[in-house]
Amino acid sequence: MDERQTLKEYLERYSETGVSALAVAAVIDAIASACIQISRLTADGALSGIVGSACGTNAGGDVQKDLDIRADEIIRCALKTVHVAVLASEEAAEPIVGIPSAKISVAVDPLDGSSNIEVNMTVGTIFSIVPTPDDARGAFRQNGAEQIAAGFVVYGPQTSLVLTFGEGVDIFALDRFDDEFKLVRRGVRIPTAAAEFAINGSNRRHWDPAIGIFVDQCLSGTDGPLGKDFNMRWIGSLVAETYRILMRGGVFLYPGDARPGYADGRLRLVYEAHPIAFIIEQAGGAASTGRMRILDLASETLHQRVPLVMGSIDEVRCVEQLYAAPELAARTNAPLFAHRGFFRV
Repeated sequence: MDERQTLKEYLERYSETGVSALAVAAVIDAIASACIQISRLTADGALSGIVGSACGTNAGGDVQKDLDIRADEIIRCALKTVHVAVLASEEAAEPIVGIPSAKISVAVDPLDGSSNIEVNMTVGTIFSIVPTPDDARGAFRQNGAEQIAAGFVVYGPQTSLVLTFGEGVDIFALDRFDDEFKLVRRGVRIPTAAAEFAINGSNRRHWDPAIGIFVDQCLSGTDGPLGKDFNMRWIGSLVAETYRILMRGGVFLYPGDARPGYADGRLRLVYEAHPIAFIIEQAGGAASTGRMRILDLASETLHQRVPLVMGSIDEVRCVEQLYAAPELAARTNAPLFAHRGFFRV
């Protein structure tokens, strides 16, 4: 008999810890129930009518897949059963007002990594819970440090829920026999130093000098200034990249670059970078644009994009140092690798 603590038991204990805790627990329980439905759809794929076909574009200009739309519908329906002031979704042009007097508001990416659906790779759901300010219209203009809770669900070989209330990171796995999430890891910690990095290397010619030099140093291995060999990864799914970093460390880079429309990267601040950064920091890592801490940023628009460098703290700080170096500031428009091995004398 499995005696692991269930998510419902976990949330019952949390709900007794503060004024808004009951409302937060109810929202997470509703999202978890929705994610169990999404997990079934993802697992069944074409058997449930999900084939990864394009169905238009969302408010941010990204292609919508069939499961994007279904996941959004499922989460919206689940959140109608709880008190939420404002709901923001990647699939909606504007925030959706619920009960303006409610203490909390929710931002969600219903299906992260949807470009992976048709090739049977990992996708997920990301959510962020924030306090509702006096003017509910400003719910998603707060900096990321104001978050009460954040989490994501990974639909992979296992369906896993990663959760933080700002006091560490715990992970739950979906028990498919009981249809319940059960606690499997408590107090997850990211190693301070990385041996893996993840970036889309095909965009190398468009990167800022700081990003190019950092990647060059990683590729130099034990012969380079970082003094160790790295493995390179790239999945194209933020939840999958984050889960890997939580399990074994590493650094993920999705920088802005010189391509049209990519100056601020492609990830959304409110419902992607903010919750992921909150989780990463709570696990002992760091999350930055390369120039400043992600959680210090406040969004001006709902679908605002932001560069993201996150993971093991030593490597994130290395990227920040490169961005801050006067020598690189003067080389913004210079060839990326005019001077290889930046830290060598």
